[in-house]
Amino acid sequence: MRIFKRSKYNNLEKSIFDQYVQVFEHLSSSTGLSDFNARSIVGDMLDEAIVESKKDGSYFFPDKIGDILLSDIEIEDPAFKKVIEFMRKNLPRKRDEGVRDEDIRWWWNLNDIERRMMLKADEKTYGATYFAEKDSCGEDVEENAIEKAKTKVRKTHPIYGIFSEDVTDDDRPLPLELKERINVYIERRSLSDQKNFLDEVRKSSSFNAFVRKELREGRL
Repeated sequence: MRIFKRSKYNNLEKSIFDQYVQVFEHLSSSTGLSDFNARSIVGDMLDEAIVESKKDGSYFFPDKIGDILLSDIEIEDPAFKKVIEFMRKNLPRKRDEGVRDEDIRWWWNLNDIERRMMLKADEKTYGATYFAEKDSCGEDVEENAIEKAKTKVRKTHPIYGIFSEDVTDDDRPLPLELKERINVYIERRSLSDQKNFLDEVRKSSSFNAFVRKELREGRL
């Protein structure tokens, strides 16, 4: 049995832990998680996020990176300066994808652990959708079941990731900076126009393709 020691986290990490425990407990009726399991899973996610952040060297980066990124502030620390210069070079490409300054500021002003936990929560959600579809799709051939499950995830969730010049279609991963704007849009459409919203998504090759269509037409 995993003994969880919440005191090992700093104040921000404790707050993140509590936030995600509430999220997982809220979903417990559909996922079958008990209160203890929710805390254990979130603890594992948070531990992984901290280890990865420290390994990548971003754990001790300053706060409000988004403000720094969008400014002409000179960076003294060589390692951090290299990171910011690389990120600044990629801003035009991000803007070509529909990213605005407020999106950059929102995502990069988050603490590194906050960003990593958002992505880990996405992985849990995508994984639950994938395995549920794979188990219930009625396909006897493993390869067919896997493909159906992957299609289900792509059709029902926005997929975020790193830009690749090798992938140019509308199904490619979305910039991480768009995450909050897309979440707000999904919530608004789900509350005000759910039927048309779901029909439009269903007709798209993927949720990402739907998002890009909405971006091009100025609705998102």
